[in-house]
Amino acid sequence: MARQKVIETLLQGRATPEGTRRFQKRFARNQADHFYRPISGDTVVSSLGLGTYLGDCDDSEDARYTSTATAALERGVNLLDTAINYRCQRSERAIGRAVRASVASGGIRREEIFVCTKGGYIPLDRTPPATKEGYRGFLDSEYYGPGVMQPSDVVSAGHCLTPGYLDDQIDRSRQNLGLAVIDLYYLHNPEQQLDVIPRAKFLTVMRDAFSTLESHVSRGTIDGYGCATWNGLRVSPESRNHLSLEELVGIAREIAGDDHHFRVVQLPINLAMTEAVRLPTQCIEKDRVPLLEAAGRLGISVVGSATLMQSQLARTLPQQVHSAFPGFESDARRAIAFSQSLPVVAALVGMKTLAHLEENLAPASAN
Repeated sequence: MARQKVIETLLQGRATPEGTRRFQKRFARNQADHFYRPISGDTVVSSLGLGTYLGDCDDSEDARYTSTATAALERGVNLLDTAINYRCQRSERAIGRAVRASVASGGIRREEIFVCTKGGYIPLDRTPPATKEGYRGFLDSEYYGPGVMQPSDVVSAGHCLTPGYLDDQIDRSRQNLGLAVIDLYYLHNPEQQLDVIPRAKFLTVMRDAFSTLESHVSRGTIDGYGCATWNGLRVSPESRNHLSLEELVGIAREIAGDDHHFRVVQLPINLAMTEAVRLPTQCIEKDRVPLLEAAGRLGISVVGSATLMQSQLARTLPQQVHSAFPGFESDARRAIAFSQSLPVVAALVGMKTLAHLEENLAPASAN
Protein backbone atom coordinates (compact mmCIF):
# COMPACT_ATOMS: atom_id res chain seq x y z
CA MET A 1 0.00 0.00 0.00
CA ALA A 2 2.82 2.41 0.85
CA ARG A 3 4.42 1.71 -2.51
CA GLN A 4 1.18 2.55 -4.31
CA LYS A 5 0.96 5.87 -2.51
CA VAL A 6 4.45 6.76 -3.69
CA ILE A 7 3.58 5.88 -7.28
CA GLU A 8 0.53 8.13 -7.16
CA THR A 9 2.73 11.15 -6.37
CA LEU A 10 4.65 10.87 -9.64
CA LEU A 11 4.10 13.60 -12.21
CA GLN A 12 1.80 12.19 -14.86
CA GLY A 13 2.17 12.58 -18.60
CA ARG A 14 4.82 12.06 -21.28
CA ALA A 15 6.28 13.91 -24.25
CA THR A 16 3.82 14.10 -27.14
CA PRO A 17 4.02 15.30 -30.76
CA GLU A 18 1.53 18.07 -30.00
CA GLY A 19 3.30 19.19 -26.84
CA THR A 20 6.82 19.20 -28.25
CA ARG A 21 5.73 21.02 -31.41
CA ARG A 22 4.05 23.64 -29.24
CA PHE A 23 7.37 23.98 -27.41
CA GLN A 24 9.17 24.29 -30.75
CA LYS A 25 6.82 27.01 -31.95
CA ARG A 26 7.40 28.98 -28.77
CA PHE A 27 11.18 29.04 -29.16
CA ALA A 28 11.84 28.55 -32.89
CA ARG A 29 12.30 32.25 -33.60
CA ASN A 30 15.40 32.25 -31.39
CA GLN A 31 17.08 29.35 -33.18
CA ALA A 32 18.34 28.45 -36.64
CA ASP A 33 16.25 26.29 -38.97
CA HIS A 34 16.28 22.61 -38.07
CA PHE A 35 17.27 23.26 -34.45
CA TYR A 36 14.27 21.09 -33.52
CA ARG A 37 14.29 17.61 -35.00
CA PRO A 38 12.03 14.56 -34.89
CA ILE A 39 12.66 11.68 -32.52
CA SER A 40 10.41 8.70 -31.99
CA GLY A 41 8.08 9.58 -34.83
CA ASP A 42 6.48 13.03 -34.77
CA THR A 43 7.81 14.08 -31.37
CA VAL A 44 10.45 16.80 -31.72
CA VAL A 45 13.39 17.70 -29.50
CA SER A 46 16.07 20.37 -29.40
CA SER A 47 19.24 19.41 -31.26
CA LEU A 48 21.22 20.49 -28.19
CA GLY A 49 20.52 18.13 -25.32
CA LEU A 50 21.52 18.57 -21.69
CA GLY A 51 23.88 15.84 -20.46
CA THR A 52 24.44 15.07 -16.78
CA TYR A 53 27.34 12.60 -16.58
CA LEU A 54 30.16 14.49 -14.89
CA GLY A 55 30.42 16.09 -11.48
CA ASP A 56 30.93 15.55 -7.78
CA CYS A 57 28.43 13.62 -5.69
CA ASP A 58 27.40 16.51 -3.48
CA ASP A 59 24.48 18.84 -2.89
CA SER A 60 26.09 21.87 -4.52
CA GLU A 61 26.59 20.00 -7.78
CA ASP A 62 22.98 18.82 -7.60
CA ALA A 63 21.86 22.44 -7.27
CA ARG A 64 23.94 23.48 -10.29
CA TYR A 65 22.43 20.77 -12.46
CA THR A 66 18.90 21.56 -11.32
CA SER A 67 19.38 25.28 -11.92
CA THR A 68 20.90 24.77 -15.38
CA ALA A 69 18.25 22.26 -16.42
CA THR A 70 15.54 24.70 -15.37
CA ALA A 71 17.22 27.48 -17.36
CA ALA A 72 17.60 25.15 -20.35
CA LEU A 73 13.86 24.49 -20.42
CA GLU A 74 13.23 28.23 -20.24
CA ARG A 75 15.54 28.79 -23.23
CA GLY A 76 14.20 26.14 -25.58
CA VAL A 77 16.11 22.97 -24.69
CA ASN A 78 13.65 20.15 -24.12
CA LEU A 79 15.94 17.08 -24.39
CA LEU A 80 17.27 16.04 -20.98
CA ASP A 81 19.60 13.04 -20.76
CA THR A 82 20.71 11.22 -17.63
CA ALA A 83 21.32 7.74 -16.20
CA ILE A 84 20.60 6.11 -12.88
CA ASN A 85 24.30 5.51 -12.17
CA TYR A 86 25.39 9.09 -12.95
CA ARG A 87 26.70 10.68 -9.78
CA CYS A 88 25.21 7.98 -7.53
CA GLN A 89 21.62 8.61 -8.72
CA ARG A 90 21.95 12.32 -7.99
CA SER A 91 21.77 13.39 -11.64
CA GLU A 92 18.37 11.76 -12.12
CA ARG A 93 17.09 13.40 -8.97
CA ALA A 94 18.43 16.82 -10.00
CA ILE A 95 16.79 16.57 -13.43
CA GLY A 96 13.55 15.41 -11.84
CA ARG A 97 13.49 18.44 -9.53
CA ALA A 98 13.99 20.75 -12.50
CA VAL A 99 11.20 19.17 -14.54
CA ARG A 100 8.70 19.07 -11.70
CA ALA A 101 9.45 22.66 -10.62
CA SER A 102 9.17 23.92 -14.21
CA VAL A 103 5.82 22.21 -14.66
CA ALA A 104 4.57 23.38 -11.26
CA SER A 105 5.44 26.98 -12.16
CA GLY A 106 3.15 26.77 -15.18
CA GLY A 107 5.80 27.83 -17.67
CA ILE A 108 6.37 24.36 -19.11
CA ARG A 109 4.05 21.41 -19.58
CA ARG A 110 5.10 17.83 -19.04
CA GLU A 111 4.16 16.86 -22.61
CA GLU A 112 6.72 19.37 -23.93
CA ILE A 113 9.75 17.75 -22.25
CA PHE A 114 11.59 14.64 -23.49
CA VAL A 115 13.39 12.89 -20.62
CA CYS A 116 15.85 10.04 -21.25
CA THR A 117 17.60 7.83 -18.75
CA LYS A 118 19.61 4.62 -18.81
CA GLY A 119 19.95 1.37 -16.92
CA GLY A 120 22.56 -1.36 -16.87
CA TYR A 121 25.28 -0.30 -14.45
CA ILE A 122 24.62 -0.92 -10.78
CA PRO A 123 24.00 2.53 -9.27
CA LEU A 124 25.35 3.63 -5.94
CA ASP A 125 23.18 5.84 -3.75
CA ARG A 126 24.20 9.45 -3.00
CA THR A 127 27.87 8.64 -2.22
CA PRO A 128 30.18 5.72 -2.99
CA PRO A 129 30.78 3.23 -0.14
CA ALA A 130 34.08 3.86 1.62
CA THR A 131 35.33 0.26 1.32
CA LYS A 132 34.94 -2.86 -0.81
CA GLU A 133 33.18 -4.47 2.13
CA GLY A 134 30.73 -1.58 2.16
CA TYR A 135 30.05 -2.07 -1.52
CA ARG A 136 29.42 -5.79 -1.04
CA GLY A 137 27.07 -4.99 1.82
CA PHE A 138 25.24 -2.50 -0.39
CA LEU A 139 24.78 -5.15 -3.10
CA ASP A 140 23.53 -7.69 -0.56
CA SER A 141 20.98 -5.35 1.02
CA GLU A 142 19.73 -3.64 -2.16
CA TYR A 143 19.89 -6.36 -4.78
CA TYR A 144 20.96 -9.87 -3.81
CA GLY A 145 18.99 -10.16 -0.56
CA PRO A 146 15.68 -8.94 -2.06
CA GLY A 147 16.16 -11.21 -5.08
CA VAL A 148 16.42 -8.43 -7.66
CA MET A 149 19.39 -10.25 -9.15
CA GLN A 150 21.98 -12.88 -8.32
CA PRO A 151 25.78 -12.50 -8.32
CA SER A 152 25.91 -14.70 -11.43
CA ASP A 153 23.77 -12.10 -13.29
CA VAL A 154 26.47 -9.43 -12.94
CA VAL A 155 29.32 -9.02 -15.43
CA SER A 156 32.45 -6.90 -15.13
CA ALA A 157 31.72 -6.38 -11.42
CA GLY A 158 28.83 -3.99 -12.04
CA HIS A 159 26.71 -4.53 -15.17
CA CYS A 160 23.40 -6.36 -15.42
CA LEU A 161 20.56 -6.56 -17.95
CA THR A 162 18.31 -9.29 -16.56
CA PRO A 163 14.53 -8.70 -16.65
CA GLY A 164 14.13 -8.49 -12.88
CA TYR A 165 16.98 -6.03 -12.61
CA LEU A 166 15.58 -3.82 -15.39
CA ASP A 167 12.16 -3.87 -13.70
CA ASP A 168 13.80 -2.65 -10.50
CA GLN A 169 15.89 0.00 -12.23
CA ILE A 170 13.01 1.46 -14.21
CA ASP A 171 10.99 1.78 -11.03
CA ARG A 172 13.92 3.42 -9.20
CA SER A 173 14.48 5.83 -12.08
CA ARG A 174 10.82 6.83 -12.12
CA GLN A 175 11.01 7.51 -8.37
CA ASN A 176 14.26 9.48 -8.74
CA LEU A 177 12.84 11.57 -11.56
CA GLY A 178 9.40 11.85 -9.98
CA LEU A 179 7.87 11.02 -13.35
CA ALA A 180 5.21 8.45 -14.10
CA VAL A 181 6.57 7.88 -17.63
CA ILE A 182 10.17 7.89 -18.89
CA ASP A 183 10.08 9.08 -22.49
CA LEU A 184 13.08 7.03 -23.60
CA TYR A 185 14.85 4.30 -21.65
CA TYR A 186 18.27 3.20 -22.87
CA LEU A 187 20.08 -0.03 -22.15
CA HIS A 188 23.38 1.41 -20.99
CA ASN A 189 26.44 0.12 -22.86
CA PRO A 190 25.05 -3.37 -23.56
CA GLU A 191 28.33 -4.25 -25.29
CA GLN A 192 29.82 -4.46 -21.78
CA GLN A 193 28.27 -7.92 -21.63
CA LEU A 194 30.31 -9.08 -24.63
CA ASP A 195 33.53 -8.62 -22.66
CA VAL A 196 32.46 -11.66 -20.64
CA ILE A 197 29.75 -13.75 -22.33
CA PRO A 198 29.69 -15.35 -25.81
CA ARG A 199 27.69 -13.67 -28.56
CA ALA A 200 24.99 -16.36 -28.67
CA LYS A 201 24.25 -15.83 -24.96
CA PHE A 202 24.41 -12.07 -25.45
CA LEU A 203 21.65 -12.23 -28.06
CA THR A 204 19.49 -14.12 -25.57
CA VAL A 205 20.20 -11.44 -22.96
CA MET A 206 19.13 -8.75 -25.45
CA ARG A 207 15.95 -10.61 -26.42
CA ASP A 208 14.98 -10.89 -22.76
CA ALA A 209 15.83 -7.22 -22.16
CA PHE A 210 13.87 -6.00 -25.19
CA SER A 211 10.91 -8.16 -24.15
CA THR A 212 11.04 -6.56 -20.71
CA LEU A 213 11.16 -3.05 -22.19
CA GLU A 214 8.26 -3.77 -24.55
CA SER A 215 6.25 -4.90 -21.52
CA HIS A 216 7.04 -1.61 -19.79
CA VAL A 217 5.83 0.29 -22.84
CA SER A 218 2.59 -1.69 -22.65
CA ARG A 219 2.28 -0.86 -18.94
CA GLY A 220 2.91 2.84 -19.59
CA THR A 221 6.07 3.22 -17.50
CA ILE A 222 8.29 4.02 -20.49
CA ASP A 223 7.31 5.33 -23.92
CA GLY A 224 10.17 3.89 -25.97
CA TYR A 225 13.61 2.40 -25.62
CA GLY A 226 17.03 2.25 -27.20
CA CYS A 227 20.70 1.48 -26.61
CA ALA A 228 23.20 4.04 -25.33
CA THR A 229 26.64 2.77 -26.32
CA TRP A 230 30.28 3.71 -26.15
CA ASN A 231 32.24 1.28 -28.34
CA GLY A 232 29.66 -1.14 -29.65
CA LEU A 233 28.40 0.75 -32.69
CA ARG A 234 31.76 2.33 -33.56
CA VAL A 235 33.93 -0.80 -33.88
CA SER A 236 34.16 -3.21 -36.80
CA PRO A 237 31.96 -6.31 -37.09
CA GLU A 238 35.04 -8.41 -36.38
CA SER A 239 35.49 -6.87 -32.92
CA ARG A 240 34.39 -8.84 -29.88
CA ASN A 241 32.12 -6.12 -28.51
CA HIS A 242 30.62 -5.04 -31.83
CA LEU A 243 26.89 -4.29 -31.92
CA SER A 244 24.95 -4.85 -35.11
CA LEU A 245 22.14 -2.33 -35.46
CA GLU A 246 20.44 -4.54 -38.02
CA GLU A 247 20.53 -7.42 -35.54
CA LEU A 248 19.11 -5.28 -32.73
CA VAL A 249 16.26 -4.05 -34.92
CA GLY A 250 15.64 -7.66 -35.94
CA ILE A 251 15.32 -8.70 -32.29
CA ALA A 252 12.82 -5.90 -31.65
CA ARG A 253 10.77 -6.94 -34.68
CA GLU A 254 10.90 -10.57 -33.60
CA ILE A 255 9.41 -9.59 -30.24
CA ALA A 256 6.89 -6.91 -31.19
CA GLY A 257 6.65 -6.82 -34.99
CA ASP A 258 6.90 -3.64 -37.01
CA ASP A 259 5.24 -1.72 -34.17
CA HIS A 260 8.20 -2.30 -31.84
CA HIS A 261 9.42 0.58 -29.67
CA PHE A 262 13.19 0.28 -30.21
CA ARG A 263 13.71 3.75 -31.60
CA VAL A 264 17.00 5.43 -30.70
CA VAL A 265 20.70 4.69 -30.34
CA GLN A 266 23.25 6.90 -28.65
CA LEU A 267 27.01 6.88 -29.29
CA PRO A 268 29.94 9.30 -29.21
CA ILE A 269 30.05 11.56 -32.26
CA ASN A 270 32.39 14.53 -32.29
CA LEU A 271 35.26 16.12 -34.20
CA ALA A 272 37.71 13.56 -32.79
CA MET A 273 35.41 10.52 -32.86
CA THR A 274 33.94 10.39 -36.34
CA GLU A 275 33.48 6.64 -36.76
CA ALA A 276 29.69 6.98 -37.11
CA VAL A 277 30.27 9.10 -40.20
CA ARG A 278 33.27 7.60 -41.94
CA LEU A 279 33.82 3.94 -40.93
CA PRO A 280 31.67 1.11 -42.36
CA THR A 281 31.02 -0.58 -39.02
CA GLN A 282 27.52 -1.81 -39.87
CA CYS A 283 26.26 -4.51 -42.22
CA ILE A 284 22.88 -3.93 -43.86
CA GLU A 285 22.08 -7.02 -45.88
CA LYS A 286 25.24 -7.30 -48.04
CA ASP A 287 26.33 -3.66 -47.67
CA ARG A 288 28.89 -2.38 -45.16
CA VAL A 289 28.05 1.20 -44.23
CA PRO A 290 28.71 3.76 -41.46
CA LEU A 291 26.38 3.81 -38.49
CA LEU A 292 24.54 6.98 -39.52
CA GLU A 293 23.67 5.49 -42.90
CA ALA A 294 22.59 2.21 -41.31
CA ALA A 295 20.35 4.03 -38.82
CA GLY A 296 18.73 6.01 -41.62
CA ARG A 297 17.99 2.86 -43.60
CA LEU A 298 16.59 1.08 -40.55
CA GLY A 299 14.48 4.00 -39.30
CA ILE A 300 16.40 4.44 -36.04
CA SER A 301 17.15 7.90 -34.61
CA VAL A 302 20.68 8.74 -33.48
CA VAL A 303 21.75 10.93 -30.56
CA GLY A 304 25.39 11.97 -30.33
CA SER A 305 27.17 11.92 -26.98
CA ALA A 306 30.59 13.21 -25.87
CA THR A 307 30.07 16.22 -28.14
CA LEU A 308 32.87 18.18 -26.46
CA MET A 309 34.81 15.08 -25.37
CA GLN A 310 34.79 16.23 -21.74
CA SER A 311 35.80 19.78 -22.76
CA GLN A 312 38.82 18.67 -24.82
CA LEU A 313 37.13 20.05 -27.94
CA ALA A 314 36.17 23.33 -26.29
CA ARG A 315 39.50 25.00 -27.04
CA THR A 316 42.41 25.17 -29.52
CA LEU A 317 40.56 23.73 -32.50
CA PRO A 318 42.46 24.06 -35.79
CA GLN A 319 41.81 26.92 -38.18
CA GLN A 320 40.11 24.56 -40.65
CA VAL A 321 37.28 24.09 -38.14
CA HIS A 322 36.96 27.86 -37.69
CA SER A 323 36.66 28.21 -41.46
CA ALA A 324 34.15 25.37 -41.77
CA PHE A 325 31.90 26.82 -39.05
CA PRO A 326 32.17 30.61 -39.32
CA GLY A 327 30.30 33.05 -37.15
CA PHE A 328 30.72 31.23 -33.84
CA GLU A 329 32.62 32.87 -31.01
CA SER A 330 33.93 29.77 -29.23
CA ASP A 331 35.46 26.43 -30.09
CA ALA A 332 32.84 24.72 -27.95
CA ARG A 333 30.12 26.19 -30.13
CA ARG A 334 31.99 25.14 -33.30
CA ALA A 335 32.28 21.57 -32.01
CA ILE A 336 28.57 21.51 -31.27
CA ALA A 337 27.82 22.90 -34.73
CA PHE A 338 29.82 20.06 -36.29
CA SER A 339 27.69 17.44 -34.54
CA GLN A 340 24.47 19.30 -35.34
CA SER A 341 25.47 19.40 -39.03
CA LEU A 342 25.18 15.60 -39.20
CA PRO A 343 21.97 13.54 -39.60
CA VAL A 344 21.54 13.15 -35.84
CA VAL A 345 18.63 14.12 -33.64
CA ALA A 346 20.76 15.93 -31.10
CA ALA A 347 24.21 16.54 -29.67
CA LEU A 348 24.47 16.05 -25.90
CA VAL A 349 26.56 18.47 -23.86
CA GLY A 350 27.11 18.41 -20.12
CA MET A 351 26.24 21.84 -18.74
CA LYS A 352 26.19 22.99 -15.14
CA THR A 353 26.29 26.78 -15.47
CA LEU A 354 24.05 29.33 -17.11
CA ALA A 355 27.06 30.87 -18.87
CA HIS A 356 27.92 27.59 -20.61
CA LEU A 357 24.29 27.00 -21.53
CA GLU A 358 23.94 30.42 -23.14
CA GLU A 359 27.29 30.07 -24.93
CA ASN A 360 26.28 26.70 -26.35
CA LEU A 361 22.90 28.02 -27.54
CA ALA A 362 24.30 31.13 -29.22
CA PRO A 363 23.51 31.27 -32.94
CA ALA A 364 26.16 32.05 -35.53
CA SER A 365 26.63 35.74 -36.24
CA ALA A 366 25.75 37.11 -39.68
CA ASN A 367 29.33 38.33 -40.29
